[in-house]
Amino acid sequence: MKVYISADIEGVAGITNWEEARKEHPTYPEFREEMTAEVVAACEGAIAAGASEILIKDAHGSGRNIIAARLPDCARLIRGWSGHPLCMVQELDESFDALMFLGYHSKAGSDGNPLAHTLSLKISRLAINGETASELFMHSLAAAMFKVPIVFASGDNGICADAKALIPGITTVPVSEGIGPSTVSIAPRRAQKLIQEGARAALGGDLAACRLALPEKFTLEITYDNPVEAYRVSWYPGMTKTGPQTVRFENSSYFEILRAIRFVI
Repeated sequence: MKVYISADIEGVAGITNWEEARKEHPTYPEFREEMTAEVVAACEGAIAAGASEILIKDAHGSGRNIIAARLPDCARLIRGWSGHPLCMVQELDESFDALMFLGYHSKAGSDGNPLAHTLSLKISRLAINGETASELFMHSLAAAMFKVPIVFASGDNGICADAKALIPGITTVPVSEGIGPSTVSIAPRRAQKLIQEGARAALGGDLAACRLALPEKFTLEITYDNPVEAYRVSWYPGMTKTGPQTVRFENSSYFEILRAIRFVI
């Protein structure tokens, strides 16, 4: 079994403040450790379910957070950013049996996590076909291009609820809940245990039930905090400005939607 893991940090157990997600801050190493531990737990669960090859995308910030020396022998790790439109699922293709999201977080404009955002702090909303999109939503549609099932997600309560609404058969492990600028989180060791068990159960279940159908056409809408940004990106080919802070792009190819996002955010 060949498994892809996309890992972020803003949805790991305990994280609460932007300082904890930034390399230059002294509190960052604690959450780098937790991000690594949760990825390792998911790998252990995947291996127990029969995975023989695991590709991991370090998908936070610099893309250089996971401590590579902790990973199992069957894992490969993508560090840094290539600039490819697949972004947080770089190198995903039809050869994978399943996709898992680790440490994901609530979308921009929601209150499920003090660190809620979608790709950038410059935008207040990103919508695809009228649906306010999280990073999980965006990259689940990317997986649908390759017919790869999305079987597991961990993170805050909000993103886990969104994942269930999008893919009813998915296994989720919510580790925290945002309350204003605070969080209520389960203990990191318990999060790691639940992630290991959840990954194993997810990969041992009906993978086909977790495939997402891809719509036939797409409308991308992005609302920026600053009208100056909306004006600037409105010059991307096919992009139109629909309001002081909002742009729209339509295409029948989801890859073109991802390409547009890559260049305007």
